[in-house]
Amino acid sequence: MALIKSISGIRGTIGGTPGKSLTPIDVVKFTTAYGAWVAQQGDNQKIVIGRDGRISGGMVRDLVVATLQSIGCTVIDLGLSTTPTVEMAVKMENAGGGIILTASHNPKEWNALKLLNKDGEFLNAAEGQWILDFTERNDAVYAMIDKIGTVTKDDTYIQKHIAEIIAHPLVDVAAIKKMNYKVVVDAVNSTGAISVPQVLNALGVTDVIVINEEVTGHFAHNPEPLPENLVGLCSAVTDNTATLGIAVDPDVDRLCFVCEDGSLFGEEYTLVAIADYILSNKKGNTVSNLSSTRALRDVTEKHGGQYFPSAVGEVNVVKKMKDVHAVIGGEGNGGVIVPELHYGRDALIGIALFLTHLAKTGMSVKELRGTYPNYFISKNKIELGEDVKVKEIFEQIKTKYKDQPINTEDGLRIDFDNNWVHLRTSNTEPIIRVYSESESEAKANDLAHKIMADIKGLM
Repeated sequence: MALIKSISGIRGTIGGTPGKSLTPIDVVKFTTAYGAWVAQQGDNQKIVIGRDGRISGGMVRDLVVATLQSIGCTVIDLGLSTTPTVEMAVKMENAGGGIILTASHNPKEWNALKLLNKDGEFLNAAEGQWILDFTERNDAVYAMIDKIGTVTKDDTYIQKHIAEIIAHPLVDVAAIKKMNYKVVVDAVNSTGAISVPQVLNALGVTDVIVINEEVTGHFAHNPEPLPENLVGLCSAVTDNTATLGIAVDPDVDRLCFVCEDGSLFGEEYTLVAIADYILSNKKGNTVSNLSSTRALRDVTEKHGGQYFPSAVGEVNVVKKMKDVHAVIGGEGNGGVIVPELHYGRDALIGIALFLTHLAKTGMSVKELRGTYPNYFISKNKIELGEDVKVKEIFEQIKTKYKDQPINTEDGLRIDFDNNWVHLRTSNTEPIIRVYSESESEAKANDLAHKIMADIKGLM
C-alpha cells in the first residue's frame, strides 16, 4: 500500500490504513484542505471535478463531492472526463479551481486527487505546500446547514473541448477528411474510449476501430503507453490495414502513435512532430523538460526558433513556456501543451494537430517519422543507501565534467557533442534516475553506464 503526498496532489493505492494508503479519511482530509485553499484565494468557491474510468472513481467522486459541499463549495461534476477537459472547464466555468480524480498511467489499484487553480493549471510548489501544511494543522471548519454547497452535473464539456479544438486555426478538418484515414485506438478501458472517437469523428475520420473500449477501469494491460504495453495496438493496426494507431493513457493527457507497419512512432516524437507543424506556420520558441529528446531542439532551430529546457514536471514546463513565450511545449512522455487552447498536456488537440500535419505532408506515418533525427534514450536508476549524500556526489560529478555545458535546474544535466545525461533524485523512492540520449542505443547505454560507474565509485 502507498500514499504519496506531494505539492501536485495526493496519490495512493485504494484501501488499507489511513495515512498509509488512499482511504476515505485521506480523501476527505485533503479535499477539505484544498477547499480551504480555494476559499482563501477569494470569494469564488465554485470547483469543477471530473474523473477517469478507473474502478474506484465513483467512490472517490462521492467522497470528494460530499466533502466540498460540506465546506460550502459549489460543485460542477463533469462525470467521466479527461484531465485536459477538466482543465478547460475550470476556465469556461470561471471556477475557483478544479480536481481531477485520476492516477494517470498508474495501475488500477491507484487513484489520485490532482489539484488545479482558477486558470485550470496545476498548483505551484507554494500553493501545494499550503495544502499539505493545512492537513497537518487539522483545523478544518465545516459549513452550517444553511451554507452547505450544491452540486450540478454537466456531461457536455468533452463536446465543448472538441469544439475548441476544431476551431483552432491550425487544425484543418477538410485536409484530414480528404485522406480517408483508418485509425485504431487503444482506449485502455478508460475515458479515451469516450473522447478519442468523438474527436476523430469531428475531424472527419469515420473509420475508427477501438480496442479495450469498455470503460470499466479493469485495464487490459499496464495503462502507461510504453512500447511493451502497446503490443496489442501494434498488431491491431497491421491486422486491420490501418493508417495509424493511437494510444492514450487513462486520463487522456499523454499521446503516442503507431505507424502503418505496426512499428512505434515513439512517444518522444509526438511533441517533435507537432512542434514541427506548429513552427512551420508560426515562428517562436519551444520548451520541454530536461529528460526529453534533443530532437525538439533540432526541429526548433531548423525553423529559426529557440529551444529552452525546464525542470521535470508539467507545472515547471508551463512556467518556462510562459517565461519564454513558447508557442508549443510539453514532455517527452507524449505530453503536448498548446498554449492557445490551455496550459496543460492534451492528447485530443495533439491528435488534431498531428493528423493535420500528416494530411498536409501527404506522407504515411512511417515516412513522416523518417523525416526526424533518430535519437535513443536510455533510462536507468541507481539504488541509494540511507547514508548516501547525493548533493556531494553531484558536485563531484559536476567538477569532473566542468568543461562540458551543465544545467543544474533539476538535478544535474551534462551535455556532450551529440549526447546528454540527466541525473535527478526521485520524489517517491530512494533512487537516482539516470537518463541519457545519443544517436544510437549502444552509445546512449554506454554513456549512462559510464556516469553510473562514476557515481558508484563516489558512493
